[in-house]
Amino acid sequence: MTSAVSLAWPLALCLATKMFLRLIADNFTRRPRQKLLTGTALALGMAVATATLSVSLDVGDQLAREFRSLGANLMATPEADSLPLEIGGVDYRPANSGAYLSESDLPKIKSVYWHNNIMAFAPILQVPAEIRSVADGPVAAAVIGTWSGHSVALPDGRFFETGIAKTNPWWHLEGLWFREDSKECVLGANFAKKNHLKIGELVSVSAAGDRQAWTTLKATGIVSSGGPEDDAVIVPLTFAQNLAGKPGLYRKLYISALTKPEDGFARRDPKTMTADELERWSCTPYVSSIAASIKAVLPASDVRVIRRVADGEGKILTRVSTLLWLVTLASLLAAGLAVGASSAASVIERRSEIGLMKALGAGSATVGLLLAGEQLLLAFVGGCLGYALGLLLARFLGTRIFGMPPEPSLLVLGVILALAAGVTLLGSALPLRRAASYDPAPILRGE
Repeated sequence: MTSAVSLAWPLALCLATKMFLRLIADNFTRRPRQKLLTGTALALGMAVATATLSVSLDVGDQLAREFRSLGANLMATPEADSLPLEIGGVDYRPANSGAYLSESDLPKIKSVYWHNNIMAFAPILQVPAEIRSVADGPVAAAVIGTWSGHSVALPDGRFFETGIAKTNPWWHLEGLWFREDSKECVLGANFAKKNHLKIGELVSVSAAGDRQAWTTLKATGIVSSGGPEDDAVIVPLTFAQNLAGKPGLYRKLYISALTKPEDGFARRDPKTMTADELERWSCTPYVSSIAASIKAVLPASDVRVIRRVADGEGKILTRVSTLLWLVTLASLLAAGLAVGASSAASVIERRSEIGLMKALGAGSATVGLLLAGEQLLLAFVGGCLGYALGLLLARFLGTRIFGMPPEPSLLVLGVILALAAGVTLLGSALPLRRAASYDPAPILRGE
């Protein structure tokens, strides 16, 4: 007897569940026009939410890559230099303060925790020199040594291609960059114009005050940066080091890194943080935390943020993200209002059906659960359709705005289905509550 009772309960539960699901499915197929309108409104709302969420998840990385065209956002100099003098995010300390950094330490930059965020770096060594062309006599000018396209051997055996062309992609180059293993150079736009020089011409370079040792270089290009480089001659770093008598040394390092915009937490002094806060700060790709990790592997260096670049990135990215979230909230609100209006109309139309169900013994909880089940099924269908439409919209927006569509994400699908269910239940909460509280007697009397 006991075994029969124990088997009867699971069987009864299974039959009740099957009947409940059948009722939901049958009711879902009724009133197709109303269901279609509600599903369409929900699908459109979820499509907009899918598109904005997909783009917003990728917008940080996409914009960060776009922002790299603004130039490097980090700069390293010798710690023993004079006190820093920054105005508007620009470093004005003397270029020949006297201290130098070792070129041999540069591969360590790609060994820091955020090594994948380091997009490029380029050392700089500025040397006062005298330059003469075939037609004119010597003129005093600065020679700037750097990397044009340098292959850095990393500790793990891989090679990393970097150089000034990657850290400062906004420089306008006419012609080609010099090859590092040859006697070539790139002329600054102002220097070339002032001395009537063109691509392909030869120039001779010697250290300032030493007119006995001249080295002839071929100009492969003319660069315009809007900075001091326009009045200089840019040469391979090794040539500038030999010219200055500083082999293996450099004065300044430009670093381009993918970062997360700084918020109030990121701007706090790490020395005032607790252990948990310091770990959170270190494990977030803020420009300040990346700077700290680079400083740790470059001995006697001072790594600073180029604020005019970093702050510009943060402001633009924050505004774009805020706009996307506002659009998402607006689409969810519109979908919720549409679902609420449709649910209220459905409850009024099914008033007699609900009264009959309650007269036959269905409790308020059962009626509410049945109606909520119908709404959740509608939310699932509308959410899936909205996700599919949203992916198409996201591809269009991503391609038009960033030149690259966002990748489909199961995380976004899960979020969209959860949002669809939440919006549907919240939008239909009042109509469902009203339906559950109906008194069957007045309904059956036709009142």
